[in-house]
Amino acid sequence: MTAIPRPPRRLAGWVAQRWGLRPRLVVGFLVVAVLSALLTATVTFRQARGAILERSQEAAVNDLRTQVDSLGPDLVVPPQEEDLRDFALRLEQAGGSHPWRVSVSYADGPIIPGPPKGEQGSALASLRAAVGDRRSTVYQRVDRDGDPRLVIAMPVDFADGGTPSGVVVYADMSLSDERDDIAALVTAAQVGAVPALVLALVPALIAARRVLLPVRRLQEAAERITSGELDTRLPVSGSDELADLTRTFNTMAAALESSDTELRRMEANARRFAADVSHELRTPLSAMTAVTGVLDEEVERLDPDTADAVQLISQETAKLARMVEDLMEISRFDAGAAALQLDEVDVATAVRKTLRLRGWDDQVEAELPEGLRARLDPRRIDVVLANLISNALRHGGAPVRLRAWAEGGRLLIDVADDGPGIDPEALPHVFDRFYKADAARARSEGSGLGLAIAMENTRLHHGTLTAANAPEGGAVFTVSLPVDPDEGGGREGAPDGAGRRDGSDGPADPGGMSGGPM
Repeated sequence: MTAIPRPPRRLAGWVAQRWGLRPRLVVGFLVVAVLSALLTATVTFRQARGAILERSQEAAVNDLRTQVDSLGPDLVVPPQEEDLRDFALRLEQAGGSHPWRVSVSYADGPIIPGPPKGEQGSALASLRAAVGDRRSTVYQRVDRDGDPRLVIAMPVDFADGGTPSGVVVYADMSLSDERDDIAALVTAAQVGAVPALVLALVPALIAARRVLLPVRRLQEAAERITSGELDTRLPVSGSDELADLTRTFNTMAAALESSDTELRRMEANARRFAADVSHELRTPLSAMTAVTGVLDEEVERLDPDTADAVQLISQETAKLARMVEDLMEISRFDAGAAALQLDEVDVATAVRKTLRLRGWDDQVEAELPEGLRARLDPRRIDVVLANLISNALRHGGAPVRLRAWAEGGRLLIDVADDGPGIDPEALPHVFDRFYKADAARARSEGSGLGLAIAMENTRLHHGTLTAANAPEGGAVFTVSLPVDPDEGGGREGAPDGAGRRDGSDGPADPGGMSGGPM
């Protein structure tokens, strides 16, 4: 197998992941400032360096011209070698502020007193050729063993109107002073760059703060909206892109608040409708249940067809009555009217009572430690266990196993089966109301509220109820409750307004065993 090479990580992406927006803005501002300073310093340096060298060259050429014009008339033409040597010596002595070394040549004769030490003759030879071609003064900068020097070649003309005499003067002078001036300029630029960079940091921080302040306000406003403060709005100032973003945010928040208000209104109406319908159906259903109970007692004396019809009516009436009770119980949870009536109970006794009342002693393998006690609402825990065990018996596979134990101040109860388990896609929704993992199953024996009611009763105890698939197969529902809810053994999933011990649970039973959604 050939390994697929990982794409190279781009520097910009790496920086974006590692650094926040503020450091990136500051660093970006500093980089721009440094680049601008470098560009400005480079241009300034080149201009200053050129001006310094140009001024020195012009000054040297002018001084040499002055001296040549002053001493040139005394030179006899054609000159002898001694005359050229004397002429060169006098020009050197008249150099003044320019400690140059002067050589002289006549026509095609040698350069007297000869090229300077280290000079191979290439510079003087090229200058001599240039003077011969242009018949004017030329100069060239050369580097001789690290010493920058200026070499000037100047033709000497007769005083009668500029007729070339054939004599050429060569002046060789050092530019070390100019080099020192340029080095001092570079040093000054380097020294000044540090405080300039530090000073650039201040406007960078100020600019980053001004840019990020609206972003930070948007973040805080978004967090307030996330926490439920949907009336959060931001003041809009200016007309730039950030102002447009703030307006868009306010518009989004207003739309979200409006939608939330409408959804809450519709949800409240739906809950009120379900509660009202359930309450209105309860009285006639009670009468129908009583009537079907009487008919059930007489079913053996009825003809078979009538008996079957009576039993069907009786079963459907009982199912409808359970659904109404479940709806009324859910309505109490939604209204925050459900309350706990805690009592210290023996867990093993409570579980065995649940199994015995429903005839599940032979269908459930219970592992219950003796002496395990907890402060619970016995009636609501009975509903939780009944719904979980009923769901396991109906949708799972035998045997159903129940295990209870205490750990870390919490009571844990597992209800497991040997069925096919829960579809992973359905797992997050098993506690949703009226949820059916198999959409093709139009009807079930339960109301579709059993696991939802179990979840609400568990939350009322400040506990949690989870569903999972066991590694060896089958579904596992785990109830985790604080041993004593009053000691804060966990506030996980407690609904607002729940957990009141002084309230009444209402006249109705907290919900009997109901079929789950599976």
